[in-house]
Formats: sequence, structure tokens, C-alpha cells
Amino acid sequence: MDFELTEEQKMFQSMMRDFVDREIAPNAARWDDTNEYPTETLAKMAQLGLFGLHLPEEYGGSGDDITFMLACEELARGSGGLSSIYITTVSLAIGPIVMFGNEEQKRKYIPRVANEGASVAFGLTEAMAGSDVAALDMKYSREGDHYILNGTKIFITNGAEADFLVTFATKDKALGYKGISAFIIDKGTPGFSVGKLEKKMGLHPASAAELVFDNCKVPAKNLLGEEGQGFKIALRAIDSCRVTIAAQCVGLAQAAYDAAVAYAKERKQFGVEIARHQGIQFMIADMAVDLDAARLLTYRAAWQQQTTGIVNAKEPAMAKLFASEAAHRIAHHAIQIHGGYGYTKEFAVERIYRDQRIMELFEGTSEMQRWTIARQITALK
Repeated sequence: MDFELTEEQKMFQSMMRDFVDREIAPNAARWDDTNEYPTETLAKMAQLGLFGLHLPEEYGGSGDDITFMLACEELARGSGGLSSIYITTVSLAIGPIVMFGNEEQKRKYIPRVANEGASVAFGLTEAMAGSDVAALDMKYSREGDHYILNGTKIFITNGAEADFLVTFATKDKALGYKGISAFIIDKGTPGFSVGKLEKKMGLHPASAAELVFDNCKVPAKNLLGEEGQGFKIALRAIDSCRVTIAAQCVGLAQAAYDAAVAYAKERKQFGVEIARHQGIQFMIADMAVDLDAARLLTYRAAWQQQTTGIVNAKEPAMAKLFASEAAHRIAHHAIQIHGGYGYTKEFAVERIYRDQRIMELFEGTSEMQRWTIARQITALK
């Protein structure tokens, strides 16, 4: 069993580490304090070709899942917020178009991300529809060559900045999941507007926006897939994104771990470095085990996805579940090791702790991951 990266992947990983240390990590605290959307840094990432990773080569991408996972991990190590902007665009939001778009849609939208770094959002969550996707209230109807959408979405990452988005609405709520369809919405579409922006615990550079559709008039050609296929499209997109969320968790955990080890080797109490105290050593050991296990689960899921071309439900869910909860434990220990300093904004572990908490909630809560894993194991449909 070979867990080695290729030489090209190792070179890419090294390049990413240098880029993150130079361009991202030094700015992460400022972005967090000001809620700044890091436009200039995202433009530099586009120039490096990072927005083409994971996307099909015929539309300007590189098509390499493992390299994309490495990018997600390193970006999260530098800034959880920036990594969420990136992952939402390149995986969750553009994914439905990659998997279900027709040729015209693919050629129009995918190169805008791969070549230009366009921002994309995934408009699914509503006030009464989170884990229960089939409970959508947003309605659509057909009028001639257009669809008319009415309703509101909440907590939409990149919602305020998106150049375009994929959103979901139901023809008739009585039809349940069979009534849901997916649509591509361009910025500036009549009847579409951005509402309030949420004030969040973490991931401050990434917006979480309310999206309002008031008789929003969408060209019929912007229907994604077929009518009634929206539920399938949404779940496939979420399943395919879970590996990248796991990688994001690994990056956040790595940052917290690195900070804690460095601090423990410098901070002295009772005349010696606190890294010499058994209580601290045990926490560091637990952090190291959690980090390795999370990374191996994540790499396995990414390798499986790339080599088979199949998006499974179980392995990505296992990686996301363990990595998100491991990141929580590692960030908790990191603050404990820093003591009172860890509770201040002077040290990065405070921000990392806030950023990682959402990882156990979005793209499926930990409870939903456990449900998915158990259902796959028991073969219950």
C-alpha cells in the first residue's frame, strides 16, 4: 500500500506552503478582524492556476483531485475563511455544473472559474431546510422561455460576491424531493438580490449571505439538468465536496498543532519549558495521533475518488466526520496549551478555534455523517 505523493504533487505541496506562508498566513488575522474579502490574494491564486484544480481539462482545468486536496489543506492552514471561499467556488458550487451541465453551460461557466477565478455560490440552505433538503420552500414556475423563482436562501457562502450561483427550488412542495430543480443564476438577473450578511463566529473573510428571489426571471436554458433532478444534483455536489472539507479540517488542525508545539517549546513554567511537563506532552501526543488519522482518512478518500472516478458516500463522510471532530479536539488542546494567551486575539489559535467550529456543521453535520456512514454499512435505503 503506497501512501507516497508523486514528485509533482510534492513539488506542488512545497509551492503551496511557500505561497501560504508568504501571502496568506501574514494577512489572516487582519482579514478576520475586518471581515475583508481577500480580493487581491484570490487574484494571485487565479494567476497560479489554483482555480483550475479539480476541474476538467477540456474546460481549462487540471483534473487532479489529490493536488486539489493538497491545495485545500494548505490554504486552510493559512486562513480558514479564505479556504472556504475557494472550496465553495471550486468544489461545491461549480460541481453541479461539472457533473450535470450541458455542453453549452459547461463551456460558458467552467472556464470563468478555471481561467479567471470567478466566484461561485451554492444556494441551497433555507430557514426551514438545512439537513432536510427536501423541505425547500423556494418555489419556481414556468412562464414561456423563463422560470420564475420566489423565495429566500440563508447562510450562503460567497453569496455577496458570487459572479453566478447554482440554486434550488421546488415546483410543488407536495412532491417532496421529486419536485426540486436546480438553476444557474447570473449576477444581475432581474428579481435576484443579496439581503443581509450574517455576523458569524468564524470564517470572517467568507460572506454568509441571505439571497432573495422576488419574481426572479431565469432563462429556461439556465435549468441545470432536468426538472425534478435538483435533489440528486444537490446531494451529489455535497458528497463530492466532503473530501475537500476534510482537507480543510486537516489544514486548520495542522495550524493549531504547529502553533501549540512551538509555544510549548518556548513557554517556561516552574523553571522549564512546558513541553517537558507530562500533562502537555500527553496533549501533544493526542493531537499528533488525531492529525495523522484525519490526514490518512482524507487522503484515502481523495485517492479513491481520483482512481475510481466514483463519488462514494461512505469514505468521504468518514473523512469529514473524523477530521472535523479531530480539528475541534486539536484546536481545544492548542488553546489549553497556550493558557490565558490562547483566549486572546494576539495568538492565532483563538481564530483557528472559531474557524474550525463550523466544520462540524456545514456540508452535513456530524450527526448526518454518522447517519450516512451507518446507512451505507447496513445497506438501508
